[in-house]
Amino acid sequence: MFYERIELGELMSEKQGIKKKLRSGFTTGTCAAVAAKAAASMLLTKEIISQETIKIANGKTLNLPLIDVQLEVDYASCAVKKDSGDDPDITNGILVYATVTKAKHESITVGGGTGVGRVTKPGLACKIGEAAINPVPREMIIAEVQTVCTKHNYSEGLDVVISVPEGEEIARKTFNPRLGIIGGISILGTTGIVEPMSDKAWTDSLYLELRQQYALGNRNLLICPGNYGQKFTKQSLGIDIRKAVKCSNFIGEVLDYAVDLSFDSLLLIGHSGKLVKLGAGIMNTHSKFADARMEVIALHAALQGISSEKVQRLMACNTSEEAALFLNEEGIADQVFQSIMDKIDYYVQKRVQSKIKTGVLLFSNEVGVLGKTQYTDELIRLHQISESV
Repeated sequence: MFYERIELGELMSEKQGIKKKLRSGFTTGTCAAVAAKAAASMLLTKEIISQETIKIANGKTLNLPLIDVQLEVDYASCAVKKDSGDDPDITNGILVYATVTKAKHESITVGGGTGVGRVTKPGLACKIGEAAINPVPREMIIAEVQTVCTKHNYSEGLDVVISVPEGEEIARKTFNPRLGIIGGISILGTTGIVEPMSDKAWTDSLYLELRQQYALGNRNLLICPGNYGQKFTKQSLGIDIRKAVKCSNFIGEVLDYAVDLSFDSLLLIGHSGKLVKLGAGIMNTHSKFADARMEVIALHAALQGISSEKVQRLMACNTSEEAALFLNEEGIADQVFQSIMDKIDYYVQKRVQSKIKTGVLLFSNEVGVLGKTQYTDELIRLHQISESV
């Protein structure tokens, strides 16, 4: 994921009936601030230290060990190891370095070195050309270094460079290249703490990507839950998917964000296994929240007058693909799925408060297009035309 889990949470997991508190970790921003504070202290005192403390947003004090400490005449450098706690964070275990040197100016500057990405597109928290060190971590770094300067009566300037040796390799597995952050990871965090097992990481990234699309001038969103939707969009509809946004299970959030950012339209294309749930108003399609696929299909089939025996047959289907094939054989697939699409249109428009035009296309790998909402064809043409202009 592009975003780390950055809010403090007391979460519980259940395994074999036993509850276990999940351990929180700390962000790359915290690592950078601690390393910078320690390096500044060593540079000004000329004394090597092995650990450094920092107070984070919730009032908790962290005392973190320092790694690869270097103290030279004109600079000091050290690293802090990222600990994501029980969160499956891709940056867990990496080393975040800070190198501090004295400067002729009178301020504290913060820059990015090896493995810290550089921003190349608008719409992000950092300006184009800047190192991808988000505002809150940047402020943390400056504040911690300033406390060291004040403590040791140092009034001249310091240059701080944050680097992550593994950053460029890790960034290839994140959203960073897509967002125009080139050459490494971002230094992130708002509270300093990594919340374990949170969906907030994904939704933060989703909002960021939509905001960037708007900043780049796109007013008509193309959304797919995942690879199936993107593949169908490219192969069956001939639409370039480079601007398509993957929303995973967060349909409701992407609709909310589209309204919040004032997009003109949103075209959602996805497999029936996920999107048919929208017909019941289910806006997070992960099975851990709700799985009403067969209930939705069976209900709308019943509304078309099929027998109770066939309704039971639908309820016994394992997948939406199996149900679609059965309805196709019965010759009523078009009617059933159009009924479902009408309900999907109702719930989607209700979610966006009728403020933007929406289209939803539902497909099956076996049958093909199963149904479309009212403005789907119009929005498909819009995306096809935009590519040829």
